[in-house]
Amino acid sequence: MTQSPFMAAAQAAADAAEAVIRHYYEAGVEVEMKPDATPVTRADVESEQAIRAVIRERFPNHGLYGEETGQSDIDADHVWLIDPIDGTKSFVRRYPMFSTQIALMHRGELILGVSNAPLFGQRAWAEKGQGAFLDGQRIRVATTASIEEATLSMGNLKSLALSPCWADLGALVARVNRVRGYGDFYHYHLLASGSIDFIVESDVNILDVAALAVIVREAGGIVTDLAGAPLSLDTRDVLAAATTDLHQAARVCLPWGGA
Repeated sequence: MTQSPFMAAAQAAADAAEAVIRHYYEAGVEVEMKPDATPVTRADVESEQAIRAVIRERFPNHGLYGEETGQSDIDADHVWLIDPIDGTKSFVRRYPMFSTQIALMHRGELILGVSNAPLFGQRAWAEKGQGAFLDGQRIRVATTASIEEATLSMGNLKSLALSPCWADLGALVARVNRVRGYGDFYHYHLLASGSIDFIVESDVNILDVAALAVIVREAGGIVTDLAGAPLSLDTRDVLAAATTDLHQAARVCLPWGGA
């Protein structure tokens, strides 16, 4: 399949970031703490700079919203969302569960995503209307409709644990067939590939999940926030499911879904 100019740019940007990330993963890098008490390294900053350079060269009028280097022209029709190393804590501890996330938003709608996990050895991508792919193979979500038959993966849950919804999440866990906590990029890759059935997580931001949402959607799944609303720049939690029935059933079980 011929790549669109947008996808070609995203893939080239992911390649550029991967070169930086591999260099620092092998050589080692000092860690600093950001004001929000999360770690950042030269690998984060330089890989984001590499991504921005590719996009700026090809689309100088597009907006950019990066995890490390901030925002520019985000009122443009097209805005690129960039998390150069989603999972910096894993990166600095030499655990390969981290990825580069690159998404494109057009007038508020997410239309493209690339999720590259170089040390884990997976790259997934999707563009609106073109399907989803993992390492070059087209992927599709499962057809599971019943919670009792479903595998649930959970990611960050700290804010849910501190909320009145915690007991309701426990009730949902008690109903599912299997529970795992793959987290980060990986459970979205698994969902889009048909290997698990739905995901619940909080304590995320849009840069963590924008590209992954496009991939799951183009694989046939549903991705919203926990209230069932479309993802936006303000998104802080996610409910992703393989089927409409499963997504609705999960929302019925959870009070934030308006049961």
